[in-house]
Formats: sequence, C-alpha cells, structure tokens
Amino acid sequence: MASLDDYRVFVAIVEQGNLSAAARHLHRSLQAVSRSLQGLEQELGVELIQRTTRRAQPTAAGLAFHARIKVALADIDLARSELAEHGARIDGRLRIGGSTQFSAPHVVPVVAAFMERYPDVDVELVVADQHVDLQREKLDAAVRLGELPDSRLHARQLGTLRMVTIGAPGYFARHGRPRTPADLRRHACIVRRSTHDAQHWSYRRADKRRRVEVQGRFSADNAAACNAAVAAGLGVGVAALWQVRNLLDQGRLETVLDDWQLPALPVYIVWPPGKQLPARTRAFIDFAAARWMAEPPG
Repeated sequence: MASLDDYRVFVAIVEQGNLSAAARHLHRSLQAVSRSLQGLEQELGVELIQRTTRRAQPTAAGLAFHARIKVALADIDLARSELAEHGARIDGRLRIGGSTQFSAPHVVPVVAAFMERYPDVDVELVVADQHVDLQREKLDAAVRLGELPDSRLHARQLGTLRMVTIGAPGYFARHGRPRTPADLRRHACIVRRSTHDAQHWSYRRADKRRRVEVQGRFSADNAAACNAAVAAGLGVGVAALWQVRNLLDQGRLETVLDDWQLPALPVYIVWPPGKQLPARTRAFIDFAAARWMAEPPG
C-alpha cells in the first residue's frame, strides 16, 4: 500500500519537473524516488507520469491527481499539527532561525498564526544573513532558502520561489534588452557571490537548456545589495520574485527573458538530528508545511 511518503514523492516529481530534481529536493536517491512512483502507479492502475530521458511530464490523470493530493497532504499536515494538542501539551519557548529579508514578510506571519493557535508557546525568531549552526545557537528549527549542503540536519521542503531576470529601464535603454540567455554574455551582470556557482546562470525553455557564464563590474554577497545595484542601472541581475515585486510594480525594474525559466529557489525547514522532537517543534514543522502548501510564499 502506498505511503504518505510515496504521495509526497509524486507531488515533488510534478513540481520539480523530473525524477532527479525531485530526488535532490527530497534528499533521497533517484532509485528510491523511481520505486515510489512505480509502486504508486501500480497500486492505482494508471500512468501518472510520462517519462523521457530529460523530462517527467504528468499525464492528464496525473495532473488531476496532483491537484487533489496536494490539498490532501496539506490537510494531513494540519491535522497532525492539531492532533499534537491532544497528545502532548504544546507550550514552552521555541527558537526559530530565518534569513534577514525573508523572515519579516513570510516567516513572521506563519509564526503569528502558530502562536494564535498555541497561546502557551513563546517564539524567539533569530534572524541572520548567513546560515548558523542550529545546535550551537540552540535553535529548534530554521527556515532556509536554496539547495541544502550535505549535513546531518533533518529537512523538509516547504515550497519553491520563482526566480526572474531583471534590469532597470534606463539600463535597457542604453544597452538593449537580452532576447536569449546567450545575449547575457555581452551585458554587465550583477553577481551575488554568496550563491553556488554564482557566475553561471542556467535557463530552461521546454526541452532546451542554456547555461551562461556572466560577468560584470559589480558584485555583492547580499541579495538586497544586488537588487539595489540592478535598480541603480549597474546591470542585469537575477532575483526571487518576492524580493523585487515592489520595484517591478513601481516601474523601477523590468523583467526580461520571461519565456526562459530559471531554476526555482527551494524553501526548507531544517531541524537538528538526534533525540525525539519536542511536541512544540513537531507542531511548528507540520503547521508551517501545511500553511505554505496551501498558501505558497512568494
């Protein structure tokens, strides 16, 4: 019989686009992901995913099933969070880590809703630009953006954030607009040094993939600084849509290469390995997963 993990694997395959990407996001082997999908399809008696060498395309039945099962998984996560109230007392202090920019608009509202549900829990939010050591900082859990390095931490993916290619209208008036990823080679590009492989930007459109080496005169190790540099007309950049939506609405930035897709930025919640989780920590993890599945951030 299919397990909840098998259903989560199926949802990840649909949302990540192929089995390999799903395996990376779930921190599981490709073989384990493939077995889960095969077992689920055999049990249901219907093909959910059409596989090719490069892509995993959901069938019509798969798309319909994904829409229903995603909501069901969110309901299960929320039910587990609510059940914790009856199985153990949810109280005490919870220390949650988050990044500087993402915490205020996206982590705090989840924390506020959680505290409303569990009035005996106090929450301390520890905000930092860099990833901190959870055990050294005595954090119960942390919300992190981007692919996770190999570690002993437990992790659960909450969702993904859309990435866009951006530039200032004045810059485009002077230098033209890139029409294809290859055009970026002749543009000044804003490089965020703190990201992995920062000088290579990868794009996808249907089955076409392009990886472009970029360079420019300005770089920084902070997303807000890079976005400000783009708005100042120093070059073309890439950013999470939620970070620059206001600048786009104000007309200070414009998107380009809209028909080419950048890899989505995953959002995870991580927690230390070891002994059984306190009830308040487990309740928060399930609550955050249910909240963001129903209302994705960004």
